[in-house]
Amino acid sequence: MWNKTIDEHRKAVRDTTLDVTAKLVAEQGLASVTMSRIAEETGIGRATLYKYFPDVDSILLAWHERHVGAHLHQLMTAQAGEGEAIDKLRSVLETFAGIQYEQHGNDISALLHCGEHVANAQQHLGNLVETLIEQAAGTGLVREDISPKELANYCLHALTAARQVDSKAAVQRVVGVTMVALRPTV
Repeated sequence: MWNKTIDEHRKAVRDTTLDVTAKLVAEQGLASVTMSRIAEETGIGRATLYKYFPDVDSILLAWHERHVGAHLHQLMTAQAGEGEAIDKLRSVLETFAGIQYEQHGNDISALLHCGEHVANAQQHLGNLVETLIEQAAGTGLVREDISPKELANYCLHALTAARQVDSKAAVQRVVGVTMVALRPTV
């Protein structure tokens, strides 16, 4: 029980630190955020903060890794849903487009969207979409004249357009156009 309580406390301190830092950067800009300011806003001592993170950059990296992990979890949940492969593919693409839409104007995420954790997440997402395309192509609902890998790349790049649209209805239209492009040619 003691270990569980300590682990929960550490997780709470870590999560609070990540959230407060992201909020401060969004409000004041990266250059104005210091470890002292983060400690003050989180209500923990600077010495304690330094036990968790050596600097602001490491806090932001940890925040982004958590952020990317949450997105991957959303996508895996969408993939695990009910229905045929084409339904799961649409669900994953809708979820991905929704994530892109939510990222509109998120300068912190854009600033940090590099590194090994992002490359791993992109590879995982590409493999997920490619597999769903292969499965849907096997049912005749997705074109087979282009490789599943190329189609997956197309879908993911096309859906980044959702970052630039101004409504959730527009996100659905972007997904719809992408799904039409996957249909078998006559």
